[in-house]
Amino acid sequence: MADAIAGVARTQVTVTVNGQERSGNVEPRTLLVHFLRDDLGLTGTHVGCDTSQCGACVVTVDGVTTKSCTKLAVQADGCSIETIEGLADGTNYHPIQDAFWEKHGLQCGYCTPGMIMSAKALLERNPDPSEAEIRHELEGNLCRCTGYQNIVKSVQYAAEKMRGAG
Repeated sequence: MADAIAGVARTQVTVTVNGQERSGNVEPRTLLVHFLRDDLGLTGTHVGCDTSQCGACVVTVDGVTTKSCTKLAVQADGCSIETIEGLADGTNYHPIQDAFWEKHGLQCGYCTPGMIMSAKALLERNPDPSEAEIRHELEGNLCRCTGYQNIVKSVQYAAEKMRGAG
């Protein structure tokens, strides 16, 4: 349903984010990342480049990792979205979040939400990835601080914890 607000057509968007149905009126050109951050207040998803290069904005949309700076909010209407805020269970962090903390997979933390969301998707598909598979999965995520070694170690450690091996 579109309506005119200050001369700009707006469209109602309803999504399920982290298990909760959420709605908002957006301009048709609103990117999903801006809808999540500005309209829904979910600021864990970061805007790093607005050009799909850095991966700081990775979320899952209907189970598929998506750079939310490349998808319009109206394209996500009716979809199920998971953001970094949806990983923790109350005060208990997801094993991947714990692993990034324990294995020093972050420095400034700006890329971390996108890295974690990409790593989670990988570990859901492959619970025991090789180092090469981890590096390949994270190719679309840029980190300007760590050099990636501790990020890879973090994903390996999370895989072990999630398999019950660690």
